[in-house]
Amino acid sequence: MRKDASGPGQSYPPRLVFDDVCGFCTWCAVFAAKRGEFELVGFSDLSPDQLARLPDDYEECTHLLTDEAVYSCGEAVEETLARVETPSRLLAQAFRQLPNRETTRESLYREVADRRDVFGRLVSCTPPARQE
Repeated sequence: MRKDASGPGQSYPPRLVFDDVCGFCTWCAVFAAKRGEFELVGFSDLSPDQLARLPDDYEECTHLLTDEAVYSCGEAVEETLARVETPSRLLAQAFRQLPNRETTRESLYREVADRRDVFGRLVSCTPPARQE
């Protein structure tokens, strides 16, 4: 966990970065935060330091920022699912055993991401950027 220079011994959870104008994305982020230890950070709330760690096209997908790494798109979802306290943790562990999982993972991610409006009809919550 991150030790923040502003306070000795303070530690922070991984930051789940998501599109905070998307109801489906918000639902997914809240789902993860209720079942694991994550700080939710919408695109509109990124700090300069967080933004500097992300790829230039960061708005194309979700990200998970840890002290050690930046996970993006399907890899961020896989890593997030591996950290939640649900059976999806076991699915993520099993998925990691598959050959060529990176290609499959990213294709699956893109299929869902490109259809957020459809999935948002099934599960959604009011995005933070639209609450104000």
